[in-house]
Amino acid sequence: MSLQETVLMQLRDLILSGVFPPGQHLAEQQLAQRLGASRTPVRAALVQLEQEGLLEATETGKLQVRPYTAQEVCDAIAVRGHLEGMAARLVAEHGVSRALQGDLQACLDEGDRLLGTQALDIDSYADYARMNDRFHALILQACGNRALQRAVAQNDRLPFAPASAMLPMQGTLDKDLDWMRYAHRQHHMLVDALRRGEGARAQALATEHTEVAQMNMRLALERRSESQAVLPAIRLVVG
Repeated sequence: MSLQETVLMQLRDLILSGVFPPGQHLAEQQLAQRLGASRTPVRAALVQLEQEGLLEATETGKLQVRPYTAQEVCDAIAVRGHLEGMAARLVAEHGVSRALQGDLQACLDEGDRLLGTQALDIDSYADYARMNDRFHALILQACGNRALQRAVAQNDRLPFAPASAMLPMQGTLDKDLDWMRYAHRQHHMLVDALRRGEGARAQALATEHTEVAQMNMRLALERRSESQAVLPAIRLVVG
């Protein structure tokens, strides 16, 4: 497991929870001290967050949290669902190679191992995120459609659009673990559809899979309201 992945997940969570509001500058040294990490993984995580559209550079070159709306996040997640649904259908129709089956099964086994515990810590979250990113990347790479791959890459530059960006980390761990287990059961069903060459079923499962991310978004907003750590990081659109 990479320390950068752990730092990345922690910083995403701090932005989503509103601890770091829009316009706040994020400096390597202060973040490293807060997270108990060296500046190297913090620097790499900041670069990744900028690529994901969560941070933006100011005129002076400093990085700050980028304003965004809840609707913007939900729209990006929905687009990813339709794109990944198309990719899954193409993979099912083309046929799954033995190598791809092995790689996907390794992801399923790793997810089963991680979610077989009664609780998750930050390292477990980071391990699951790495597995989840690989699972989604394997299907996208195998679809053979470069235009589709470019579209997913472009969409991933929007806030919280990447596959693992909305993993639940804002508390209520029992509920979070249930949602993650549900999502991983969907991984199992999707792999089954791919192996059977069931294109329509694979497409529907991959599209539906993003509803977990949408639910995590709603839960995060509810938790912020409950904790009164409300709100500036996500500006709700009314009407």
